[in-house]
Amino acid sequence: MPVKKINWQDLKEFLDDCVDQYNRPEFIELDPISIPHQFSRKQDIEIAGFFAATLAWGQRTTIISKCRELLGYMGSSPHDFLLNHTLSDLKPITRFKHRTFNATDALYFIESLSHYYKVHDTLETAFVWDSRENTREFPLEAGLIQFHNLFFSCPDFPTRTRKHVATPERKSACKRLNMFLRWMVRHDSRGVDFGIWKQISPAQLVCPCDVHVERVARKLRLIKRKGMDWQTALELTANLRKLDPQDPVKYDFALFGLGILNKI
Repeated sequence: MPVKKINWQDLKEFLDDCVDQYNRPEFIELDPISIPHQFSRKQDIEIAGFFAATLAWGQRTTIISKCRELLGYMGSSPHDFLLNHTLSDLKPITRFKHRTFNATDALYFIESLSHYYKVHDTLETAFVWDSRENTREFPLEAGLIQFHNLFFSCPDFPTRTRKHVATPERKSACKRLNMFLRWMVRHDSRGVDFGIWKQISPAQLVCPCDVHVERVARKLRLIKRKGMDWQTALELTANLRKLDPQDPVKYDFALFGLGILNKI
């Protein structure tokens, strides 16, 4: 029996309505994005967002609680803490644990980010690739690989910590990093995503693919590829580009919202 073709116009109208419903500040409080929303300085938003995205697996209430705990050890400014902390300031972090992310991982994250921010003003530059040397259809892939290699450039980094920072080179869908980039890059009038990074275009983002997004996307036939890996995330994003070439990842709101509320 032939598979019915997708009516792209009907699907766009349906998902645009869902984006309008879920891309609202009311949803911030119960989402990990609430963590960087506690800050106003660009560098603090970046750092808090990166930790929040990294820890974003499990129950959302637990994620938010653990993020607050970890960032609480850094005081009112994570950026200032990274630049000026002492060894004694790190002692409370030796007790931190969230699922498989433990103190060893947290301390290396602080070490790597500290080295980075002592040289660079913004984390954005770690993800910005040289477009003259990259001809990929999805150039963000090069940026993610570049970031991973840079993040683990400190001598004697813990091998175990690499599992907490995904890379397309390991064929990961890079859900948490893509979510973090959505927060930093996308900008609209709704006030959910921050849009504080300008060197990466929303059109270049790749859709974050968690279990809710994947389930809904498969039901809507936006994904055909078996399994969830980097190529699957690219397939989904390519189809979302058919709905909005300039801002395909706005549909993350729709797919996640439909999934988390079991509306499809």
